[in-house]
Amino acid sequence: MDTVPEKPATIEDVAKLAGVSIATVSRAIRSPEKVADSTRKKVTNAIARTGYRANAMAQNLRMQRSQMVMVLAPSIADQNFPGILIGLEKAANERGYGVLIGNTEGTIAREENHMRFLSTGMADGLILLTGHLPVAGWGRKSALGLPPTVAVGRPIDRAQVSYVGVDDVAASKMATEFLVSLGHRRIAFVSGGVGDVLSDLRHEGYKQGLAECAEPLDDWRIDGNGTSEGGRAAVERLFIKDTLPTAFFCYNDNTAIGIISALRLRGYRVPEDFSVIGFDDIPFASSITPALTTIRQPRRHIGELAMGYLLDQIEDRTRPPRTEMLHADLVVRESCGPVPAKPPGKT
Repeated sequence: MDTVPEKPATIEDVAKLAGVSIATVSRAIRSPEKVADSTRKKVTNAIARTGYRANAMAQNLRMQRSQMVMVLAPSIADQNFPGILIGLEKAANERGYGVLIGNTEGTIAREENHMRFLSTGMADGLILLTGHLPVAGWGRKSALGLPPTVAVGRPIDRAQVSYVGVDDVAASKMATEFLVSLGHRRIAFVSGGVGDVLSDLRHEGYKQGLAECAEPLDDWRIDGNGTSEGGRAAVERLFIKDTLPTAFFCYNDNTAIGIISALRLRGYRVPEDFSVIGFDDIPFASSITPALTTIRQPRRHIGELAMGYLLDQIEDRTRPPRTEMLHADLVVRESCGPVPAKPPGKT
């Protein structure tokens, strides 16, 4: 004779056994810091006795943790995001944590919504890909007013925030020295815009690369905005000048792709007439014609390290913040070549 499966325990069962309301049980699970110790103990015991998601819920109540981490990103459409997220989720899952994604779309309103969610206790820590601290208040997650927080990809000037990214200065110096080794002496740096911290770091590396040359080289900085359209616009501004560069080092791959497109529209060839280097090694970088020479970031490893640092801080609040800058690789493809014997003029 078949046995009738035992009915799973419900939140109502927990509330009845603990002698509290369903709302109190829910609050004890979601925001244990808002519930009196005696009540929280009653709920914890009721969860254990009824088997109501006992393993996860009771453990979280005892530790006052949600076992979740929130990741704030300015745009999940950013082609760097998936690789970093894979690393973040892998490291989180290995230690029993889940990941919540907050897509801010670059707006304060969206950021505030995510921070209000964080303040309810539904996440124990924060990964920031935004390059800044959230504008909204932090709630009461720690004595410092900050939950455990790690910045990824873009450093934040805040003593309590750990950081994991690549050494942008060293990587940009390497890219510039590569162009110099090919004979280029007029190298333009197309930035990500005024006030962009990564752009400024990469510009510093570019200048250091120029300084390694035996002869003095000019700093050809042109402001872009990190998009392919910004790269095309930078080329148009350059062609107003009497003298043209022979090579471009770009803030990112999207900018580099825009520059290659603009040069080809003007009838130039890459790399025969101009050389172009990007930064990031986005998936599309190897598929364009010519395939883009670029700086590759170890995105998955960045995500794994960042999550490990964050979980260490969540589990031991006495751990000091850490900074880790990883090595980035120069990936040589088809978009760079020797300086042309006759530098190109304007058409």
